[in-house]
Amino acid sequence: MPTGVHLRDVRGQLFHAAERVLLRDGPNALTSRAVTTEADVAKGVLHRHFADFDDFLAELVRNRLARLADQAALLQAAAGTRSVTENLVNTLIELFDPVTTALTSLIFFRDELRTRLRGEKGLPILSEAQEMLRTYLSAEREQGRIAPNAELSALAVALIGAAHLIFAGRPRQSLPNPTELEKMVTTVMADPLQRRLL
Repeated sequence: MPTGVHLRDVRGQLFHAAERVLLRDGPNALTSRAVTTEADVAKGVLHRHFADFDDFLAELVRNRLARLADQAALLQAAAGTRSVTENLVNTLIELFDPVTTALTSLIFFRDELRTRLRGEKGLPILSEAQEMLRTYLSAEREQGRIAPNAELSALAVALIGAAHLIFAGRPRQSLPNPTELEKMVTTVMADPLQRRLL
């Protein structure tokens, strides 16, 4: 392992290495040694920048949550464009990319990480994703594209839960058939989309 090598964006390099390990070997293989080996740095590099491995993992998840905030802004701006179903399908495909899907598994099974990340909102990533969809559906409802009495929080939970099951059931790095996802979104959204016409 190289030592004494100047690394510019050490945190970013370690995050990218962790993502590669997640994609290639899955959440069970993600250890501090696997990350530093993948990043081609000495093991001590990780511990110079993070209190411990769970601190590193928490920052990795927070880094992913920052991307999710950007995605939420784009989705909000998409309200009133294309079809509601198309917007939701595209968002879910982007949301549940292979890295995010692997991170949600890691959060489920790593108690210390979950404890560090959990606020009053519930499970990180999935809770933020649920709020992103609820906010988007609210904007669509204001534009009359969803029934005025649609239960938005329940719809968001159903969409996130069903999509997570679809994506998590796939081999690493593979995406579901878009038709399967579209069928699920169409089914979940059928009632609120049809009732807006009544």
